[in-house]
Formats: sequence, C-alpha cells, structure tokens
Amino acid sequence: MIEIHKIPSPCFVMEEELLRKNLSLIKSVKDRAGVNIILAFKAFAMWKSFPIIREYIPYSTASSVYEAQLAYEEMGSLAHTFSPAYTHENFPVFVRYSSHITFNSLSQFEHFYPETLKYRKKVSCGIRINPEYSVVETDLYNPSAPGSRLGITADQLQDELPEGVEGLHFHSLCESSSYDLEKTLEQIEVKFGHLLPKVKWFNMGGGHLMTREGYDVEHLIKLLQSFKAKYPNLEIIMEPGSAFAWQTGVLVSTVVDIVENRGIKTAILDVSFACHMPDCLEMPYKPYIRGAYHEPVEGLPTYRMGGNSCLSGDFIGEWSFDNPLSVGDRVIFEDMIHYTTVKTTMFNGISHPAIALWNRYNQLEVYREFTYDDYKNRMS
Repeated sequence: MIEIHKIPSPCFVMEEELLRKNLSLIKSVKDRAGVNIILAFKAFAMWKSFPIIREYIPYSTASSVYEAQLAYEEMGSLAHTFSPAYTHENFPVFVRYSSHITFNSLSQFEHFYPETLKYRKKVSCGIRINPEYSVVETDLYNPSAPGSRLGITADQLQDELPEGVEGLHFHSLCESSSYDLEKTLEQIEVKFGHLLPKVKWFNMGGGHLMTREGYDVEHLIKLLQSFKAKYPNLEIIMEPGSAFAWQTGVLVSTVVDIVENRGIKTAILDVSFACHMPDCLEMPYKPYIRGAYHEPVEGLPTYRMGGNSCLSGDFIGEWSFDNPLSVGDRVIFEDMIHYTTVKTTMFNGISHPAIALWNRYNQLEVYREFTYDDYKNRMS
C-alpha cells in the first residue's frame, strides 16, 4: 500500500504490485486461450515501466508515428499499427517501426499498399471493418456509432478482399465485458464471416476490461478458444489498454483553498480536471476519492472538487466527508493511471503532476517531474 505522506503533490503514482497482478491475469488469458494480447499505448504509455510489462507481454499497438517509434525503442518490438489516415510523409516511418499495418479505408489501402512492397522488411497489411454494432452508450467513445469515420462497412466490401490484405481488425468495445464481445462477434460473423477463412489474422481491438472485478475471465477464454477452433487459420490478436493499468494507482492532490458560493462549497485543488483528468469532463464520469462518500450524505461536510485552471467548468461534484476539509489536506483520486496519464495537457500553463512508481520494495521511484521548460518548449 502506498504511503501517501511520502508522495509529492500533485503526483500520479502507480503501484508495481497492482500492475503485476493485472499483467499476470492478462498473460494467463493469453496463454490459456492461445491468443496474442498486446498493449495499447493510447491508454497507457508510461514507458519507464515497460521493463516490468515486457516480463509478461512483449508487443504493443500504435496509432501514431510517435507511438510506433516508442514501441520499437522502449518495448523492443515492432508495433501493430492502425491510423485513421496515413500520409506520404509519415507512412515510411510507420513501415519502419511496424510489423502489422491496418488501413481504415479501401482507398488508403489501395494507395499505400504498393508502397509496402518497396521495402525489404515484410509488413502484414489488414483493413479495419466496422460491424455497425456496439454496446457503448457514449458516442464520443463509440467507433460504431452511425456515420462513424472508423472502419469499412460490409456494404463497401465485395465477396473477395483486395490482394495483399492478410488481416481484419475491428474495435467497437469500451471497458466492455466478454458477453459484449460475444454479441459483437456474432454480428461480425453475420456480416463478415465469409471473409474470416481468407485472412491470416483477426485483431479484436481493445475495450476488453478483463482485469475489472466481476469480469468473467473463464467465459472469455472459452469464447476465444471456440472462435479459434471455428477459424483455425486465424491468429487472434487483442489490444486492450485500460485492462493493463486498471486500478493500479492514484492521483494525489492537495486542497489549496475552499470557496463558497450560494451554499456550495468547493475545494480548490492543485490539479485540474481539464488538464489532468479530462475523461471526467468528456465521458463524463465521477471518480472515486479515497475516504469520501461517492454521493452526498445529508448532514456531512460536502464539497465540489475544483481544478486550478481558469476554465469555469473545471470542477466535478459532489462528495461528502466525515470531517470538514482544510487547506493542506490530501485528496486522493482512485484509478487514475490508464488514459489519464496519456491525456494530460498544459492548458493554461498548468504543469503536469509528477509521475512515479511505488515499487514492490515499498520505495518511491519518481519517473518524471515537470518544469517551466516543459511548458515553454511545447509552445516554441
């Protein structure tokens, strides 16, 4: 357990033991189901922890040239790459750092596939399909919403795939269950099942939250084994992001002021929801605070949490506490490692929190602290 008094504020701090617990489960699913599970950088890219991750999972997926280069340099392996659109300027870089490249449209595939043949290194090419089915309720996170720009729909494909397509890829889940995956695969088989025997690999994308409490891991393994038995020609790939870092760490913050307006008390913190926890405003969702009641309790001290940017909507509320908050109190936001650490911005010139690991020897390793130069160089 993290010793909070030893943590600087503000700070993202991940617990190594919790990370290893998730990694052990993910590797177990990979081995038992006979599939390839890889890390999605879009949810977690804390590269100084990659030596730990490589003990369990050696591959990753990328959606940008920077992520692809990071895979090569810090994971020590070539990336499984998907981008909504490639350009003549960045495509050679993608090829250099990728083992697999997935195209979002037939026009992109037709345009860039000939380029892959010019390189000595073999790259396996695939296309992204859109099953036009998803259980994701928030459109911002739903790749299969009507009119989505992501993936090729069944009516755009013929009975035969273009020459050179070796794989199919879909991504229509978000923090979803194995039963959601099962329903999605049923829809894919209806629309694209005739194409599955014609490819070498099938990438089921991300959103498989197998490390969440209550997730039916045994059902997932049986589902994957059954699918593999039905299509023995396929290498099955999954690329969850959140599952790797789910419930592995916190964001430590401090109360710097308490203001009141028309009976609403707001604790102003040294962190920002807009800068450091953007999903709270985008999704939106209300994070848990350690030691607080997640919903207001009548008769108890109750506060909104306010960020330290000038954005008027930089607040979330409300939580109740057993005792009144005071300036200097620590406020600990739970489960703030996946997505949060890769989405931080320096809007308003607000610094990123420090990034740290609480290792298995109960010692704090500070991976990175940020300075004025980090902000200034971003603006140059």
